[in-house]
Amino acid sequence: MTEEDDSLPPLGPEFAAQFQRDDRRPACQLYLISPLDVSGGFADRLARALDAGPVAAFQFRVKDVDQHEAARLAEPLQRICADRDVAFLVNDSISLAKRLGADGVHLGQEDGDPREARSVLGPSAQIGVTCHDSRHLAMEAGEAGADYVAFGSFYPTTTKEVRHRPEPAILSWWATVFELPSVAIGGITPANARPLIDAGADFLAVSASVWGGDEIAAVKAFNQVLKG
Repeated sequence: MTEEDDSLPPLGPEFAAQFQRDDRRPACQLYLISPLDVSGGFADRLARALDAGPVAAFQFRVKDVDQHEAARLAEPLQRICADRDVAFLVNDSISLAKRLGADGVHLGQEDGDPREARSVLGPSAQIGVTCHDSRHLAMEAGEAGADYVAFGSFYPTTTKEVRHRPEPAILSWWATVFELPSVAIGGITPANARPLIDAGADFLAVSASVWGGDEIAAVKAFNQVLKG
């Protein structure tokens, strides 16, 4: 539990154990996040991954390149997603999302406010916010107009430094109290995804578990788990 959540009662593991998903809530879906290197043959890998099974969204996440280079790298990937009706979201940068006409943006806690993103990107943009292990941050994001909130890292991950480790119960609490979708992130593999799905995650955000090996096999394996 974070300091911001001190005013909220603690969530015990039994919260997730007792959770029952509302039948009116859509089934959990797959959300791919790009590796940092999307050059070379990555476009072909993305196409193969998206053709291997249902994917709801793809997040374009690159670091340490200027916006012109980022846009150059993003454009072929955006076309691949558009051809397959997969939402294309940009990590961190409202301005790059605007430039590309992306379907939305994913904001970290230091990357801007959902209200700003909405004013720049318009009413139909999908806006997500990283909320770590904080119910307080998630409620703030929802009040600010986010379309989804992301909790994590649930498991150890090599994709980024981990400072927050929520329990699956936070997903159950969120799904019980709010209609807004939640995204589970952080070290998720086909082997460890089931507790997060059962706890109420609406999306599984995955990166290394797909791009670190055979992307076709990984997407198929995730979709087998998602089918239950």
